[in-house]
Amino acid sequence: MQALWYAKQGDWERAHVPIQNEADADSAWVHAHLHRQEGDLSNARYWYKRSGRSPAHIDLDREWEEITKSLLTKVANDGLLNQ
Repeated sequence: MQALWYAKQGDWERAHVPIQNEADADSAWVHAHLHRQEGDLSNARYWYKRSGRSPAHIDLDREWEEITKSLLTKVANDGLLNQ
């Protein structure tokens, strides 16, 4: 979530730092989005593949919203399951 926050603020470098060493599929999806935002589509395709998702063909803001909603839903559901 931190990476997405920095990305939305337009700080690509700070967005990229917390996601670099993460290996799960959700982090790979965020990583793909960041490289797509950067314009490095080859690297973005690599990270989409690692995430198990097809490369996005939607507006960057819309993809950011989809990723954020997905991650927040997972956090909320995990919280409910742990009560």
